[in-house]
Amino acid sequence: MKNLLESGKTSLGIEFGSTRIKAQLTDFYGHVLASGAYEWENDLVGGIWTYSLEDIHNGLRACYSDLAADVKKNYGVTLKKVGAIGISAMMHGYMAFDKDDRLFVPFRTWRNSITGKAADALTEAFGFNIPQRWSIAHLYQAVLDYEEHVNDIAFITTLAGYIHFKLTGKKVIGIGDGSGMFPIDSNTNDYDEGMLEKFTGLIADKEYSWKIRDILPKVLLAGEPAGTLTKEGAAFLDESGQLEAGIPLCPPEGDAGTGMTATNSIAERTGNVSAGTSVFSMVVLEKPLKEVHREIDMVTTPTGRPVAMVHVNNCTSDINAWVGLFEEFAKLTGNEIPKGQLYEMLFKAALKGKKDCGGLLSYGYLSGENITGCDEGRPMFIRKPDADFTLSNFMRTHLYSAVAALKVGMDILTKEEGVKIDTLLGHGGFFKTEGVGQSLMAAAMETPVACMETAGEGGPWGMALLAAYAVNKDEGETLEHYLSEKVFADSSVSVIEPDKEDVKGFNAYTESYKNAIEAEKAAVRTFS
Repeated sequence: MKNLLESGKTSLGIEFGSTRIKAQLTDFYGHVLASGAYEWENDLVGGIWTYSLEDIHNGLRACYSDLAADVKKNYGVTLKKVGAIGISAMMHGYMAFDKDDRLFVPFRTWRNSITGKAADALTEAFGFNIPQRWSIAHLYQAVLDYEEHVNDIAFITTLAGYIHFKLTGKKVIGIGDGSGMFPIDSNTNDYDEGMLEKFTGLIADKEYSWKIRDILPKVLLAGEPAGTLTKEGAAFLDESGQLEAGIPLCPPEGDAGTGMTATNSIAERTGNVSAGTSVFSMVVLEKPLKEVHREIDMVTTPTGRPVAMVHVNNCTSDINAWVGLFEEFAKLTGNEIPKGQLYEMLFKAALKGKKDCGGLLSYGYLSGENITGCDEGRPMFIRKPDADFTLSNFMRTHLYSAVAALKVGMDILTKEEGVKIDTLLGHGGFFKTEGVGQSLMAAAMETPVACMETAGEGGPWGMALLAAYAVNKDEGETLEHYLSEKVFADSSVSVIEPDKEDVKGFNAYTESYKNAIEAEKAAVRTFS
């Protein structure tokens, strides 16, 4: 192992998640050698959800330092060489720079629901669903709002694209992450030319100094060269000065792309669901959808295949808050229960709850939710006077609520569009307690849900696999083949089929969830 690390036959994946920046160092076949992490939180500044550049930079360095320390501790090796690096992050959002690469306005994340007017106008103009989260929606909203910086934009990108630029000097983007910036034509594996022209027409009267194609990053497919770590980039990443320059980087990807890779879900009729701070499902399509649906995004795999994505802003944040409350109570009783154990106890209690939650209902909306028409969020718990108010029903309610909005979107995909899914691969914190999140997700999706051993930490591992593929693939080898034959060939997978009574109970809960959404909207109007 020491020789492997010293020779640099390794792959490093770093992913900027909503609450943690995570890194994993693997060999070229996905075996994890070391990990690093850094916890952070977004801030609501002037009504905008953001992370400051200082937090982004410091978090990256702290995460890498934690990983390097892990290598030193376990193997006695100072990390100097890596075979390949890949950067991933939360998709979408808005980072706009001037000609001197200075950020105009604070990073506007996917979490913001402030681009409704632009998203509606672009959807109508393109005949293609443009969600509020997408970079082009943020840009066009800035146009509509006459923001001063717009005329002088030289470059826009995502968080992953920004970090990749800082490390390599290259303004490029992986096609999956790029598909959350601007619509992609899967026939050309590039931005849709017709829609670029339509956007140009929409802003023609503004006479800006830029053209839309010129300010977007160049689109690259998985496996294509995306630059190397510069001397400045190495110093930026590793403040100790030990990491050597010249390391190749693969195209930067979004968390959706790393989720697909980490679950080997990039072939047709495969799909995955990532459930953490936010939750989204990805289904690789056999054919185009019949209609445009505002609840469904069209993005791509890291290889450019069309993917139907249902993205929900809120998932486990409200659960985390309640677990924190139970932790506080436990301390008052003199019991120090480890957080991981507390999650497991409470999640398992949910399995004992009534199938329809016994008259309890919750909305874990820390932010707005497009699928249910909420521009802002207020976490809210409701119960009927005669509800069966037990801990098991309470926890089941919050687990249901975490994925109820996702179900609303997925029902459109499977029941209205008739999309066939063989199995959904689950990953993210929602699935960490064995069998609980998996069985409830199967009931919600009415589809078998599989989990691998990597279910809890898919993102940085998936990014490490994409980096490994870029430097270790055989000539002409596809990503699908590399994953299936070199990474997942001997993987252990557990599959849970949807239980009929669970499905019936979840459907009943979902109807209550949809019917009572006006209560959530009223809370936003009246509780500020």
